[in-house]
Amino acid sequence: MIRFLEPWWLLAVLPVLVFAGLYTWRQFRKRQYAMRFTNVDLLRTLAPKGLGWRRHVSAAAFLLSLLTLGTALARPSVDKEEPLERATVMLAIDVSLSMEADDVAPNRIEAAQEAAKAFVNELPPTYNLGLVSFAKAANVLVPPTKDRSQVNSAIDGLTLAEATATGEAVFTSLDAIRAVPADGADGAPPARIVLLSDGYRTSGRSIEDAATAASQANVPVSTIAFGTDTGVVDIRGALQRVPVDRLSLQQLAENTKGYFYEAASVSELKQVYEDMGSSIGHRVEPREVTQWYAGLALLLGLVAAGLSLLWTSRLP
Repeated sequence: MIRFLEPWWLLAVLPVLVFAGLYTWRQFRKRQYAMRFTNVDLLRTLAPKGLGWRRHVSAAAFLLSLLTLGTALARPSVDKEEPLERATVMLAIDVSLSMEADDVAPNRIEAAQEAAKAFVNELPPTYNLGLVSFAKAANVLVPPTKDRSQVNSAIDGLTLAEATATGEAVFTSLDAIRAVPADGADGAPPARIVLLSDGYRTSGRSIEDAATAASQANVPVSTIAFGTDTGVVDIRGALQRVPVDRLSLQQLAENTKGYFYEAASVSELKQVYEDMGSSIGHRVEPREVTQWYAGLALLLGLVAAGLSLLWTSRLP
């Protein structure tokens, strides 16, 4: 279906239609004048043989050329369905103070950042990727997007804070997934949550409630545990032990049909998305075809000029 991006420019065809009307009117006037000379046989002997119907062909081609050119000014377009990949991964990174422990070289947070960036670089570019950080609360740093540089920049800019709201990280990620546009597809997009943490929840809704919500939304949560049981961190001048809560992270993954890892590597992280389906939606985008109209106008103009030169030795 043809539609016009700037329909007001269609007014440009009005002068062409006026000229077409004047041409038709002139032809009828000539015919009426010719009929006043009643001795047709004598007229045929006096007047040379005319072009007949051919005299109208070049004029018609010329007027069609102007009409097409005037239509092109309105920027004609056709609607085209563009496929849009909706598969979405939310990356949730723990930024609690315990992530500063150096039992994982160089420390937990930097190891988490390195693994996260490796995952970002390996993730298929057609997938949407979002980033959530969580400490006492969870925040969406980057909503689902295909812009990997934006996610990597946000990962580099992570800062630590008190407390650990693991459950809130899942709930916040689910909210971000629900916000992904439908774009003509049915249902929610296929999605995964990848949660990097060192464990114990100290704030917000429970991990059990988060697992239930993720299961109901059919969103598996894969968890990656960083650190060891001997990790310590200096908090306000006092050393505190910060062992990893593997059990909670493992249960969260199992209850949502995700994966649980104790160490991060590119090969392990690939498993998170290798089983992901894809949902192709469609977004209708106008595809401008002005060049085709301009090309047709040029062709008609050349036809008009060529026929006029052929039959009358002059341009129309």
